[in-house]
Amino acid sequence: METITAWGHATVRRAYGDWTTPQLTPWKKHLAEFAIRPVQQFKHAGGKNSSDCALIIDAMELLHARSVGGFCIVSSDCDFTGLAVRVREAGLRVYGLGLETTNRALVTACDEFAMLG
Repeated sequence: METITAWGHATVRRAYGDWTTPQLTPWKKHLAEFAIRPVQQFKHAGGKNSSDCALIIDAMELLHARSVGGFCIVSSDCDFTGLAVRVREAGLRVYGLGLETTNRALVTACDEFAMLG
């Protein structure tokens, strides 16, 4: 959050995933700490990207409503490259945070990208 707030004020804070799984348990404490709204996406089938799809749908709704001045994508998943490009095409800034292993396509699709530990 320190990096994000250096870029601007995060008005919409959401985290997408299946919050019933043990993998996300360590992240639950950060939701309240940083006022992040969890968005529940059940895994109906293995290997599917229901959380990614929900995030992209919500992002496009925010983009078309023009209710935000930019987007910050916290992920190393290069599947969000298209989203970043589309947001930039609409004239909004795109910030990214991800691991050092993040695919170059996503990194370059963002206006700024910070590598996490």
